Amino acid sequence: MKEYHKIETIFERDMDGNKKIIEGKFRNPLVEYLKNNEWVFTEKIDGTNIRVLWDGHKVSFNGRTDNAQLHGHLVDRLNELFMGNVNEELFEQMFGDKEVMFFGEGYGAGIQKGGGDYIDEKDFILFDIMVNDVFLPRENVENIAKSFNLKVVPLAPVKTILEAIDYVKTKPVSQVGKCMKIIEGVVGTPKYRITDFRGNRVIVKIKVEDFV
Repeated sequence: MKEYHKIETIFERDMDGNKKIIEGKFRNPLVEYLKNNEWVFTEKIDGTNIRVLWDGHKVSFNGRTDNAQLHGHLVDRLNELFMGNVNEELFEQMFGDKEVMFFGEGYGAGIQKGGGDYIDEKDFILFDIMVNDVFLPRENVENIAKSFNLKVVPLAPVKTILEAIDYVKTKPVSQVGKCMKIIEGVVGTPKYRITDFRGNRVIVKIKVEDFV
């Protein structure tokens, strides 16, 4: 099963031992070039990565790697959301024999420190969908999430890299949390699909802890 790609931190880190980010020194010159363009930012949820695969015939799921161990109650929730004849028919109806991967986060009490500040139980929240190796735009992800009755990571109220940096510095409260939980950060992609010269998707993360 394909793993989710690594998401780069936006700035380089100091090499002199303190490991702090060097604000303004972009890791990727393409990201710096695009910093004033319109991006789509979503809240980064602190949980465990989940991959759900429709291979054109059946559904399967796993964690970040194929050997990842998932909590039993989270497995129960994933079975409820994705397994069984009804869900299989929905995948087949929507995607036919195309290979589809749902990427999301397992989150809630017992998953990562402070997981219970999101919800008391364990659940799945969707953040990306790939169909035949192509990531879908946010609008498509939201529409598919509705069909499967899935939660989807909320949009952050910013549109550019510089706005996102200023937003994260304010330590905003999570839109998912049930109490005053500070967000882990945001993840952003250009509004229109852009790849670098290697063909890699342009995507960045900006974390609150990097500006504390």
